[in-house]
Amino acid sequence: MDYAVYLLALALLAVLGRLPLTLAFRLGGLLGLVAWAVLPGYRRLAQRNVAIAFGRQMSDREVRRTVRQHFRTLGANLLSVPRLARLPEAKVQARVDLIGLPALRATLESGRGVVMAINHIGNWELYAQLIGRVREFPVGAIFQSQRNKYINRLIERSRSRLGLRTFDRRKGYLDAVDLVEKGGILAILVDQHAGDGALWTPLFRKFASTSPLAAIIADRTGAPLVSVAIHTTGVARWRCIIEPPCEPQGRSVEELTLELNRTLEREISAGPPDWFWVHNRWKTPGPFLLGNARRGFHPPAAKAVPGLQPFRLLVRSSNWLGDAVMSIPAVEACRRGRPDLHLTILTPAKLAALWRRVPAVDEVIEIQPGESPRALARRVGAKFDAALLFPNSLRSALEARALRIPSIVGYPGHWRRWLLQRIPPFAPESGGHHADRYMKLVAFCGAPVEPEAATFRRGPQRTPAGTIPRVGVCPGAEYGPAKRWPAERFAAAVQEFNGHSPASWVLFGVPGDKAAGDAIANACSGTISNRIGQTTLDQLMDELAACDALLTNDTGTMHLAAFLGVPTVAIFGSTEPELTAPLGDFHQILRHKVECSPCFRRECPIDLRCMTRIAPAEAAAALRRILDATF
Repeated sequence: MDYAVYLLALALLAVLGRLPLTLAFRLGGLLGLVAWAVLPGYRRLAQRNVAIAFGRQMSDREVRRTVRQHFRTLGANLLSVPRLARLPEAKVQARVDLIGLPALRATLESGRGVVMAINHIGNWELYAQLIGRVREFPVGAIFQSQRNKYINRLIERSRSRLGLRTFDRRKGYLDAVDLVEKGGILAILVDQHAGDGALWTPLFRKFASTSPLAAIIADRTGAPLVSVAIHTTGVARWRCIIEPPCEPQGRSVEELTLELNRTLEREISAGPPDWFWVHNRWKTPGPFLLGNARRGFHPPAAKAVPGLQPFRLLVRSSNWLGDAVMSIPAVEACRRGRPDLHLTILTPAKLAALWRRVPAVDEVIEIQPGESPRALARRVGAKFDAALLFPNSLRSALEARALRIPSIVGYPGHWRRWLLQRIPPFAPESGGHHADRYMKLVAFCGAPVEPEAATFRRGPQRTPAGTIPRVGVCPGAEYGPAKRWPAERFAAAVQEFNGHSPASWVLFGVPGDKAAGDAIANACSGTISNRIGQTTLDQLMDELAACDALLTNDTGTMHLAAFLGVPTVAIFGSTEPELTAPLGDFHQILRHKVECSPCFRRECPIDLRCMTRIAPAEAAAALRRILDATF
């Protein structure tokens, strides 16, 4: 098959090589317009790229017009190549206005080599045919070999016939460096996506994967960097502009690479339809949170690039308060993943107040009760580069698809695998704590995850020294009665604590916990405030943050207290602390494991023995221990 493709290529080159140059150019333009009409995928890619580069200067109509002209120019230049290859050198050079050659020649005549940064502007195949202007100096180019060995040989024969030496990048760069050190010209393409491990540096104010190879060789050899671009100026007419040499001394590889991108921006802006816009230059990498990228970002901070276009990530929050809190460390890890990140949380409206308290979050979008994915997409209208789904639900994947997010990552399940672009190779249950489940997902996306990252820190002392502590009590658990320590035991624990030292008590919970709260308040003496069913989520966080400790079941309020740095005495029965314990090392877990625990049932079918074996005195003693660490 490779040989058949090679023979077909030879035949096409033979036919096209005999066409008059002007005819080939015009015919290529028509074929480019056909390609524009019949290749909607490439047309959309080009429009996206042009909008990234010139969206601030061009209207949508101008972007579409530029893309249409690009297809036409690209076709014209490509179809001209076979004929140009057969023309005498003098006739080719007569078609090209060469600007900046004296400075290049002066550098070479001084005995110094040059690293030439070339690109895909205009008719880039003319680079090889213009070396006749400097034939007395050795000229080489680094290239990416083709899979088809016959096509490779054809390209190498064509280049060598023109006096150009080629270096396969897969075989290393020692010979290429040697050519520069001997006073030659080494051409390197600098405008292609260079993979996830390359240097990420801005191009048109948006971070792009950029090869630092040209800068590395210039830095190693001391050779100046010279940028060159070939612009289309008319029918089978071109202008080659050789930029003044850029000296590498005193500048880092990162700085030199950024400077090459800035020069490329100027060259592209001189004739926008001329660049190769159908290449996915701002490609979203697989692990899009590039915290472990080998060469990282330059500049390393987004604020160093005025008007930087961000990488927009949508994170779909879990629907339950406790699960949402346990995912906060993972969201914070996302923030560390890349300096250009704009992080948006998509969350049920009831949890919006929580996410607005997380500094790593830039924006919160609320899902209204009963709102369909399609209605949500109509209301939001924002564009995102990627989505990360914490819930396993089908609905969360449908929301991301309705928002037309190109890269959606999440665990499979609930009939949604077909909606995801990337799926982790491990099951969500493969980790321990639920927080680790979220952390593994963001690590799969490239976020830098440090050991023990899924945790919270204890906050400062809330009440002034010398005053009685303020202790919260949460007797409810929305999941079901199997997770609730009996109300009379909460009351007995409060009384037991008060018998040793006084405290100010506050009851927290949802309206459904009112009966338990009333029973505790009526049974206890001393200062006790019943706030059950009387707080919004915002108010609950404010009042929890004022507490020195919290006595609680395994519930969302327990996790909320951990997030706020409030130490908890957490009572576990039907659930498993290894999975859902509050994050941080400043908590006390009370659990008497019995033969049937953890059962994860909503209601206990027998006698709630896992809960009733926990004595009130144990809870009171645990509260004293965590308060003694503060007071």
